[in-house]
Amino acid sequence: MVKSRVSRGILLTNNLPQLQNLIKRDPVAYKEEFMVQYNHYVSLLRLQTVAPAAGSSSTSNEKSTELFGELITFVSQCATCYPTITKELPQQLRALLLGTEGVMALTGDLRETAVRNLVMLRNKDVIDSVELLQTLLPLLPQVSKDLRSTIRSTILTDIKTSNQRTKNHRLNRIVQGLLFGMIESGMGAEVVGNKGKGKGKEQGGEAMWAVMMVRELWRKGVWTDAKTVSIAALAVFHPNTKVQSAAIHFFLGSDTDADREDDSSDEEDAVVTSRRNVKGMEHKMGVGKHGRKQQRQLEKLKSGLSKKRKEKAAAISVNFPALELLNDPQTFGEKLYDNLSRYDKQYTLEHKVLIMQLLSRVMGAHKLCVLGFYSYVIKYLTYHQLQVTLILVALAQSVHELTPPDVLTPVIRKLAQEFVHPGVGAEVIAAGINSIREVCRRQPWCMEEDLLSDLIEYKKSKDKGVATAAGGLLSLFREVNPGMLKRRDRGKTASMGLIDGQVPEFGRTKEVADGIDGLELLEEHFKSMRKEANGGVSDDEELELDEDDEAGWDNWDVESEDDSDSDEWNDVSSDGEDFEISDSEDEDDKPKAKKARLSKKADADEDEDDDAKSVVSTATSTATEVRKISLLAQQKILTPADFALLNELKLKAAQNAVEQGGGSAAKRKLAALEASKRSVGEDEQNRFLTESEILGARKRTKQDYEERMESIRKGREGREKFGSLKGKKMKDAPSSSTNREKARNKPLMMAIHSNKVVQKKKASLRDKQMRLRAAVEKQKKSKF
Repeated sequence: MVKSRVSRGILLTNNLPQLQNLIKRDPVAYKEEFMVQYNHYVSLLRLQTVAPAAGSSSTSNEKSTELFGELITFVSQCATCYPTITKELPQQLRALLLGTEGVMALTGDLRETAVRNLVMLRNKDVIDSVELLQTLLPLLPQVSKDLRSTIRSTILTDIKTSNQRTKNHRLNRIVQGLLFGMIESGMGAEVVGNKGKGKGKEQGGEAMWAVMMVRELWRKGVWTDAKTVSIAALAVFHPNTKVQSAAIHFFLGSDTDADREDDSSDEEDAVVTSRRNVKGMEHKMGVGKHGRKQQRQLEKLKSGLSKKRKEKAAAISVNFPALELLNDPQTFGEKLYDNLSRYDKQYTLEHKVLIMQLLSRVMGAHKLCVLGFYSYVIKYLTYHQLQVTLILVALAQSVHELTPPDVLTPVIRKLAQEFVHPGVGAEVIAAGINSIREVCRRQPWCMEEDLLSDLIEYKKSKDKGVATAAGGLLSLFREVNPGMLKRRDRGKTASMGLIDGQVPEFGRTKEVADGIDGLELLEEHFKSMRKEANGGVSDDEELELDEDDEAGWDNWDVESEDDSDSDEWNDVSSDGEDFEISDSEDEDDKPKAKKARLSKKADADEDEDDDAKSVVSTATSTATEVRKISLLAQQKILTPADFALLNELKLKAAQNAVEQGGGSAAKRKLAALEASKRSVGEDEQNRFLTESEILGARKRTKQDYEERMESIRKGREGREKFGSLKGKKMKDAPSSSTNREKARNKPLMMAIHSNKVVQKKKASLRDKQMRLRAAVEKQKKSKF
C-alpha cells in the first residue's frame, strides 16, 4: 500500500496535465500537491529577478525554461480552483511580459506561453478586459511577427465583444487613453523625413500600432466617435513619416503597405490566390476522378472568390465621416500646411502628395481658407511632374465657393500656360482644361474672359478628349456665368437666363430653395396608386389625403380657397353669442373705429378693382401651384424611401423628355440626374474627384483579367448552359458515362494494348502522312 502511494506521488509530480485534471475534479483533496508545484513556480519566478549565472550550461537553462513554461500553464489552469493562493498571478504574468517590478522580461516561447495563459485568465473572468489590454498593447512593437498577429486579433476581438450589446464606455476611454499615450510618447522627437534608407524608423513603433488599431476598430464599426478621430489626427503630425502615412490613409480611406506588412493574410492578393485555387481544383476534377466532395469544395472556393471580389469592389474611397468629426478643422488644416511647407526638402514626393490630398479634402469638406496652399502648389503644376494628376485632383478639391478668386487666378494662368498649348500632347491639354473646369465649377469668378475664350476654341480640336474637355468648360459657363462668354457661344438658354437675372457675385449666398424639386411628380404617383387601389375612382377631393394621414388632421380647421384669398375678417360661429377680444383699454370707441376702417377699405377696394382684375388669374394659378406643392409635405412626412422614389421619378421624367425630343437642355438635365445618382449624398460642388475625371475621355484601354471575366459573366446571364449534356449527371434523366470518359479512366496497361493504339503502331507510312495532312488542314480551318 505504501509503495503504491509513493509511485502515485511520483506520477503526479512528473505528469502535470494529469495532476491538473485531478485538481479540477477535486480541488480540496489535491491542494497539497498543488502547493508543491506552486512553490516550485514561485522559486523559478524569483530567478527571473537576477541574470543567469555565467557558468551555467545552456542545457540546464533550456530545461529550466521549459519547466518554467509548463508550471506557468499549470498554475494558470488551476487558478480558478485556488483563487486566494493565485491572486497575484495576473500581476506576475504582467511583470514577466513587460519587464517591470525588477523582473526580467520573457523572450521567445516563454513570452508566447505567458500571453496565451493571460488570455485564458481573461476568458475565465479571472481578470477583466482593462487588465488584459493594458498588458497586451505595449507588447505589439516588441514581439515577433506570429505572436504580434495573435495579440492583435485578441485585442480586436476583446474590444469588439465588449461593445457588442452596449457601448463599454469605461473600457473605450481607457484603451483610447492608452493609444493616445502611445502616439504622444514620440511627438517630441525630431522629424527626420523619409528620403533615404533607414531614416525615420527609430521612433514611432508604438504609435504605428496605435494607428493600426484605431483603423481596424473604425473599419469594423466598433469605434465611431470624435475621440477616435482625434487620436488619428494627432498621429498625422507624428515625427515618424510611416506613422504620418498610416494616419493620413485612415482619413483617405485606403490601406497602406505598412498596415499590411504584418498581416499574413494580405501578403498576397486574396483575389489572385482564390482564383488560383479555383483553377487548381477545376484542373484536378478535369484530369482525375471526382465525386460530390470535390464538387462541394469547388463550389465553396467559387463562393469565396466571389465574396472577395465584392469586398474588393466595395472598397471605400474616402473616410468622409472621419473628416466631419475633426475637432477645429481650421487649426488642423493650418498645421497640416505648415508641416508640408516646413519639411518640403525632407519628405518624398509620394508623402507630400498624400498630405496634399488630405489637406484638400479637409478644405473642401469644411470650406476652409488656407491661402498659402495655392502658392505652394503652383511649383508642382507642370505636365512632366510625377503624379501630376493626383496633384491636380488635390488642387480642384481644395476650392469652394468661399475661396477668394484673386488667389486662384494665378493658378488658372499657370495651368493654361503649362498644360494648354500646342507643344504638348492631346492628353496633357485635355487634363489641363478638365482641371481648369473643375476649379471653375467651384469658384467661377477666378476665370478671365480672354483666357476663357481661348480655351473654348479647343472645342474644334480633332482629338476627342480635348474637344470634350473644351465643350464641358463651355457648358459650365453657360450655366454659372454666361456673361463671360461671347455672344455666339452663349446659346439660347444661357442668353435667356442672362436677360432674366445676373449671376450672384463672390460672397453672396445662394437663394433659399422654395419647395422640393419634383415633388409634384411624387404626388401624381401617389394619386395614381390610390386610384388603382380604389378600382379606378378618380375623385381628387376624396383622395387628396391618405386614410392614415387624415387621422392626423382631425379637429383642425383648413381654410378654403375663397378664404385664403380674402383679406377681410372671417365670421366665426359662437352659438348666438358675440365675443369681442381686444387689447385696447377704450372698449366704447371700438365699434366706431371698426366701422370707419371697414368703410375706408371698401372705398380703396373700389378704386383698385380695375387694376386687380389684370393679375387675378396669374395670382390664382401661382397660389394653386404653391398650395399643391406644399400640401403633400403637410400631409405626409417624407421618408428616405420617398426621396429615393422621387429621384427615380425625376430620372424617368427626364428620360421621357429626351425621347420626346426635348433638345440639349433635356439631355443635360438627364446627365446631371444620372451623375447625382452615382454620387448619392454628396454635394455636387464639393464631392471628391478622381483621376479619371481629370484625364477626361480617353481611348478605351485594354481590359484586365477582372474586367474581361466581368463582361463574360454579364454575357452569360439569362442564357442556358452551352455544351452537350450527354452522359452528364446535371440533365433531367441521368445516363451512363460516355466512351470518352471511360477511355480517360481506363488503366494505362490496358490502354496500350487496345486495338486503337495497336493499329496506330502498325499503320503504314502512307496512312501516317494522310492522317498528319488531315490534322494540319483541320488546324488551318479552325484558325479562320
